[in-house]
Amino acid sequence: MDFLKVDVYTKSEAVDILVMQLSELGINGFEIHDSADFDEFLENKDANWDYVDDELMGLKTVPTHITLYLQDNAQGLETLAELKGVMRELCAKAPELYGEPDIRVGNVREEDWANNWKQYYKPFTVGDRLIVKPSWEEVSDAGGRKILEIDPASSFGTGQHHTTKMVMELLEGVIKGGERMLDLGCGSGILSIAGLLLGAKSASMVDVFENAVNTAAENVRKNGFGDDSFTARRGNIIEDEALRSALGGGYDLITANIVADVIIAMSGLFGGFLKEDGTLIVSGIIDERLDEVMTALTEAGFSAEEKRSNEGWNAIVLKRSAV
Repeated sequence: MDFLKVDVYTKSEAVDILVMQLSELGINGFEIHDSADFDEFLENKDANWDYVDDELMGLKTVPTHITLYLQDNAQGLETLAELKGVMRELCAKAPELYGEPDIRVGNVREEDWANNWKQYYKPFTVGDRLIVKPSWEEVSDAGGRKILEIDPASSFGTGQHHTTKMVMELLEGVIKGGERMLDLGCGSGILSIAGLLLGAKSASMVDVFENAVNTAAENVRKNGFGDDSFTARRGNIIEDEALRSALGGGYDLITANIVADVIIAMSGLFGGFLKEDGTLIVSGIIDERLDEVMTALTEAGFSAEEKRSNEGWNAIVLKRSAV
């Protein structure tokens, strides 16, 4: 099996935080290269040594970076896309801590990024009612399923990742027809498109990245929905009161396929967007953070109605708890 070697360059002060972020993405195997480790080694007064090998000496001048390896397949590429998004967000929020976003991937050139998807991205079925395909592929017989066409560009969300696929499967049981949907962290817009295809009346999409918002809007239109069926806004609902006001409330359904820390931070805001009997679907939660996320959502007044898991990832359907 082939792997992609990924080097994430940052500052020494940010290494521990980035390691936590990698764990959130399900990445638990990596190498840390940091000149600060060499300085710590030299300052160890209790060490008994009279020779330092070349590999250790190399730490003295190495730029601080974390090396990880991803499978060179659709799942690996999707994880890499999500990692790029996380790094852009972190660097934008605290450039003095993280520096400029700098991720280097083996021999893959950035200009070839979009074409790399085409090698692996083929039509596939989700649940009982959807088939997902990129625009460059044809489906001769959909077998009565709704065809969802998606071009991910550099945005996270092809539908192949377990987190996304589980939400689409759950939407089949939640959407009855005519719902107003709020998609937080919309990425490529795939969950909003799935909701509209399954019968939702409208979708409001939000993402912190302008590229994701533009891509999501384009993808919704590619699936035959007019501008009266959706809105796409850039921003962070946690920090932006004006954005929360613009989104309004009374939604029948919220989807939030993000990561545990963001879901926890949003937990107190979900209720303000939903109808009293509205449904919340959260995903992107690794096993190790599931209890923590459930505690935050329970304290925010929600109770789980259904849980799904796949290879260490979890998705949950929630309703407001009975008073």
